Order: sequence, then structure tokens, then C-alpha cells
Amino acid sequence: MQRTAVNPWDWSQKLGYNQAEIIEGATRQLICAGQTAVDGKGLPQHPGDMRAQISLALDNLEAVLAGADMTLRNVIRLGIYVTDVDEALKHFEVLGVRFGPFQAAPPMTLLGVDRLAIPGLLFEIEATAAM
Repeated sequence: MQRTAVNPWDWSQKLGYNQAEIIEGATRQLICAGQTAVDGKGLPQHPGDMRAQISLALDNLEAVLAGADMTLRNVIRLGIYVTDVDEALKHFEVLGVRFGPFQAAPPMTLLGVDRLAIPGLLFEIEATAAM
């Protein structure tokens, strides 16, 4: 799979994502459900701690990707839902730390929502991956 970034402006790159990517040569695609800060039994973890919830949601996303023999390198699109946009942005470097080693900056959308499906959850991330 070959990825070509499309960035008519550079501001999004400074925030860690591309405006768009051309994906060529992909043969498999994985559509991931939203991943949150829950344990293996689906119970919410880290109440009130946005940073810890982001980290655990990314752990859970990586587990789903691994189940399909993929990594964060294969992520081509992210949708992120948060209950507090300002608080999430304070901790957004966590995404950069996780995606950076893969030199991946997938296009993303960040949306503020009133609440997530399970009370107490602050952050949810869904992904599309390809290889």
C-alpha cells in the first residue's frame, strides 16, 4: 500500500494529521468500531482522566488492529468523539506519540459530543485501516 499526503496548507500537519491521503495498492480494509477506555469485560476505566482514557482507547484500537494483523501504520482514517474538546486537545500529543513511530498522520475528524454510549467515558476513537 502506498500513501501520498495531500496538504494544500501545512497547519494540519502541525497538529499531527494530513488533510487527505491518496491510498494506492491496498488489498484489505478493516473498519473498526469506536474504541474507548474499557477493560476486557467492557467496564469503563479511568473516570475523569482524559489522558488515561485516550491512552487506553488507543491500546484497545491497537488490539483490534493486531487481531487483523495490522498496526497503527495501517490506519488511513480516524473519527474521534470527545465530551470535552478543549481537555482532549490538551492531551492530543498522546496520539502523536503513538502514531509517530509509524510515520502515520491519518486524516481525522474530532467532534465534541454531549456524552458517549457508556456514562463516564470521555473519549472514543474509530478507525479505518488498509493494507
